[in-house]
Amino acid sequence: MDGDTYYTIGELARRTGLTVKTIRFYSDRGIVAPTDRSPAGYRLYTIDAVARLDLVRTLRELGLDLPTIRKVVDRELSLPEVAAAHAEALAVQIRVLRLRHAVLTAVAERGSTPEETELMHRLAQLSEDERRRLIGDFLDAVFGGLDAAPVFAGVMRSMTPELPDTPEAEQLQAWVELAEVSLDPDFRAVMRRMVEDQAADQARSNTTGPRRDIAAAVRDHVGPALTAGIDPASPQAGLIVAALTAHYAHLLGRPDDVELRQRLATRLECVNDPRRERYLRLLAVVNGWPAPESLAPVFDWSVQALRVRTQQ
Repeated sequence: MDGDTYYTIGELARRTGLTVKTIRFYSDRGIVAPTDRSPAGYRLYTIDAVARLDLVRTLRELGLDLPTIRKVVDRELSLPEVAAAHAEALAVQIRVLRLRHAVLTAVAERGSTPEETELMHRLAQLSEDERRRLIGDFLDAVFGGLDAAPVFAGVMRSMTPELPDTPEAEQLQAWVELAEVSLDPDFRAVMRRMVEDQAADQARSNTTGPRRDIAAAVRDHVGPALTAGIDPASPQAGLIVAALTAHYAHLLGRPDDVELRQRLATRLECVNDPRRERYLRLLAVVNGWPAPESLAPVFDWSVQALRVRTQQ
């Protein structure tokens, strides 16, 4: 090899920034083999070894194993193909780490028990099909078997979480908590009662076609009073209550009496269950939607105003 410049391991180490021990390790495994040996038996390398070592270091930093790296530097494997396969494997690892992070963060924030932690871990690892079955079971428990089921088709779609293929950490955390809430038998019962009440109102309604949800009607009637700071027990609040109950009575085609006002108050208490609002907030995070408006203050005001007047 007359004319070639040779480098000892020490010189390669200075050029590449790798340690002598590391270069010797790669050399022993045939990844960067010596080109020749000195009369004293020391390994000698050409400038090509510098380029190979730079590539090896890069691939090792990217996480490739040594057998794969050897095949790449020996051109037995295509680097783009290896990179694509490794990127896919890393995507899986990243997803697993995100799931673990979501669970551990939730455990830390909520002070979960070992049993709750185990449940969250299982929920976080569900496949897409398993997630759909879990939510499908929840929605069926809430909406299934009702004569007015077709009316709720849009509502069911709007209550379905769609976790992205590459979710953010907060979306994973929201999914875990949402799944937990949907498995709660008491929450399912509350939601079922809420839907049954709405279906009963729909059946009694003297209007045809789509109808505004009661929550929207309450917000429109009561929202300004709440903003204005009107006391729900005050005479001024009586006019607002009268307008709200007159609207509700018209929808049902029945008198605006004490029984109707009691029914409306009971309905609003059910709708105002904090788990319902929590579910909707978690759903918005999972689906990447804007955070929903909290109607709890409006419901609280309405229920108090109605109860005051039905007890007189």
